Amino acid sequence: MVIDDLNEIAEKERAARKKYVVRCCMAAGCMSSASKEVKEALEAAVKMAGLEEQVEVRGVGCMKLCCQGPLVQVDSNSETSDHATRDTQHGSAACVVVDGQGSLYQKVTPQDAASLIGTLKGGQTQVSRGDPQHPFFTEQMSVVLANSGIVDPERIEAYIAADGYQALHDVLREMTPKEVVDTMIKSGLRGRGGAGYPTGLKWSTVAKTASQQKYIICNADEGDPGAFMDRSVLESDPHSVLEGMAIAAYAVGAQQGFIYVRAEYPLAIARLQTAIKQAKQQGLLGSGIFESPFNFNIDLRIGAGAFVCGEETALMASVEGKRGAPRPRPPFPAESGLWGSPTLINNVETFANVPPIIRKGAEWFAGIGTEKSKGTKVFALAGKISNTGLIEVPMGTTLRKIVEVMGGGAPDGGRIKAVQTGGPSGGCIPAEALDTPVDYDSLTKLGSIMGSGGMIVMDDTTQMVDVARFFMEFCMDESCGKCIPCRAGTVQMHNLLTKILAGKATARDLKKLEDLCEMVRSTSLCGLGQTAPNPVLSTLRFFRKEYTALLVKDLYGGPNGNGHAAKEAFAPII
Repeated sequence: MVIDDLNEIAEKERAARKKYVVRCCMAAGCMSSASKEVKEALEAAVKMAGLEEQVEVRGVGCMKLCCQGPLVQVDSNSETSDHATRDTQHGSAACVVVDGQGSLYQKVTPQDAASLIGTLKGGQTQVSRGDPQHPFFTEQMSVVLANSGIVDPERIEAYIAADGYQALHDVLREMTPKEVVDTMIKSGLRGRGGAGYPTGLKWSTVAKTASQQKYIICNADEGDPGAFMDRSVLESDPHSVLEGMAIAAYAVGAQQGFIYVRAEYPLAIARLQTAIKQAKQQGLLGSGIFESPFNFNIDLRIGAGAFVCGEETALMASVEGKRGAPRPRPPFPAESGLWGSPTLINNVETFANVPPIIRKGAEWFAGIGTEKSKGTKVFALAGKISNTGLIEVPMGTTLRKIVEVMGGGAPDGGRIKAVQTGGPSGGCIPAEALDTPVDYDSLTKLGSIMGSGGMIVMDDTTQMVDVARFFMEFCMDESCGKCIPCRAGTVQMHNLLTKILAGKATARDLKKLEDLCEMVRSTSLCGLGQTAPNPVLSTLRFFRKEYTALLVKDLYGGPNGNGHAAKEAFAPII
């Protein structure tokens, strides 16, 4: 493969486009609502209408507004329609009106296919139309999701036609490994897996190690409840992750990569397998990539679904065929990782950011977001909110804009009570703090974290103590048991939360809960235990009255803290 071959594939793909493109979402969410049958019905309707020469029915990845799936977008085509769709306001890759007819359709069924295709011949349809100009779409800025819902994720030609693998060619033919690392440092990209560690700094550490064998690992073990960002990227644009990994491997001197993805993501796994096979066939993985001395291969490793394997040392143990349990650090993976060799670990979203940074420049990326949190962030909006789905916004966007403007607020006229960010490791942010900008530092000040990007919205019907218990139960079940603070502490905290909810706890129990939170946070071995208390501590900080209202009262009506007049002690009398 040389650059002329890449350009030839792109030109051939663009030349083959037909007058109309009917994009049908084929991500996991829409497929669970029969979008596969919708696509087949659309193809049959095109044939029945005699429009095979004019209409392409294209299966695409996530079209973002998951609550209205299956989604179908009808675009009139032009030489640059895909680029036009991708380069709308703020660079959004959302469903866009290209032909001026308002062509986004939602909750499409197979029975709707004939009338929907009939609109291309001047007919009418009763299929529900979406609003591409809704803030859910127009306020997005797509970098990672630039191809999502636009290209066919199962065809490498579609990715190449959208400038795919151009960045890999440029770094192999025009840049030294150090220049690539310097570009990542200048971009200000921080790891999107949750910790927010500077990506360029991590790359430079691995690059400097004197070792003949180095590894690249993509952490796709997305286990947070309500999170589906990485899954959607892998289902919608797998080649962007492969290209990002290859660029990283060149920069640090690695020749072997692994993608660690959980078995619960069968569609993502299937599309990754297809993408890897296609990349190898085109000479974009393997030996002598772009006729350079650079060799790089990628293999998949399927995880069994243990949440703790999202922690990098536990993940590496699992890749090695061992039980997924964390180990103390140092040494850090950058120095001694997989099989004792220097290992670079980033998550799906981090790698997907790499190709656009190379193509458009570090300064472009650094110009997005805030001073200490550069670029965009993908979030999965879920919970008690009108518009659930995927969004990508610049760092620094306020929670209020995300939840109330883009998300449409609570459904049925409800009131937003809290937003939980960061999954089981994060915290619950009250409605009073919705004007907080979403960046690493601001969320930390509120007792939460960015996490991988899960964002669960709660309305005024939500019991916050129950929310804390839910996440504590998750952490308790997912603890690997290696260290006592996490193994025993999460059980005790869950028991205390259950006691509070049952109305049997005293103020002394509440104090014990807070002490346990501090102990588990400060003494656990890995991030699971260290962050498990966050949902409890944040709800105690902002919703303490909900805890105290459930405590046992003494004979004078106040919280009983000494145990001498507890209601349960007088149960036989009362």
